Amino acid sequence: MLLPWDTAAWIAVALAVVGVAAGRLRHRAAMVFGAFARETALILALYALWQRGGDVAVTKVAGAFDHARWVWRTERWWHLPSEVSLERLALRHPLVIQFLNGYYAIVHVPALIIFLIWLFVRHRDTYARWRNTGAVLTLLCLLLQSVPVAPPRMLPELGFTDAALLYGQSVYGRMGSGIAPQLAAMPSVHVGWSVFIALAVVATSTSRWRWVVILHPVLTVLAVVGTANHWWLDGLAAGGLLLVALVVERAVRAAGGRLRRGRVGDGPRADRPGRRDGPAGTGRGGRSDGAGRGATTVTVGVGRGPAGS
Repeated sequence: MLLPWDTAAWIAVALAVVGVAAGRLRHRAAMVFGAFARETALILALYALWQRGGDVAVTKVAGAFDHARWVWRTERWWHLPSEVSLERLALRHPLVIQFLNGYYAIVHVPALIIFLIWLFVRHRDTYARWRNTGAVLTLLCLLLQSVPVAPPRMLPELGFTDAALLYGQSVYGRMGSGIAPQLAAMPSVHVGWSVFIALAVVATSTSRWRWVVILHPVLTVLAVVGTANHWWLDGLAAGGLLLVALVVERAVRAAGGRLRRGRVGDGPRADRPGRRDGPAGTGRGGRSDGAGRGATTVTVGVGRGPAGS
């Protein structure tokens, strides 16, 4: 985590104020800066809300370990691969496990920021759609994280090791001493954001190199599971919530489009019955206007046969 939730919240408020003020200026550069500041404020506000939700989950220790053991049993019932086996394989290679520890701790938030900046600058026409999808995904994750689930690294009796703590790379520290949420493992926002980024880049970009972005969710899954920070089900839950977020965003966008079309359709129209004050083809008081004369001429022409065909 790069910022505490309260610091992110205050920065979001400041950027929102600056963005609104800049947006009222008539200078193009100021308007662009204002839009960028407002979008940054929104992202920071969501980040603060998500992190604060994780902090609340940390206080709910009761049941967190029971929920984790339930996840472990469910995965065995579904015959999913064992996270213990993957972590032990990574621990055999110090450079590999240190790389995974670093990827887990460092790449998560900066990757999302870089993606949003790229989307805002290069693909402004689709920015709102993907930004809203990411916002819905984050809020859904926050709701589910209100149910505390301990990560695998907190269950050494099952064979797990806190790999990041082992190499001094932990963002959490020992139980309760870190700066990041300890018990908000379900779902994995790491996995959710990484898959979201890859999907948006592949769907938006036209570059032949866009497929390289798929490495990000692949490495993220290996990092969160191989370091015993998340269960397989944490990632699967995040993927399911991403699908829900896509459906919600599309439904809201379609509803907004219908609402806008309805408002346009309800506007005043000159050809509606009851709006003429005089005979057909005349304006108020029976005075003939240019539109009426044009309509009469076309009608007569059509009625005379060859001249109007």
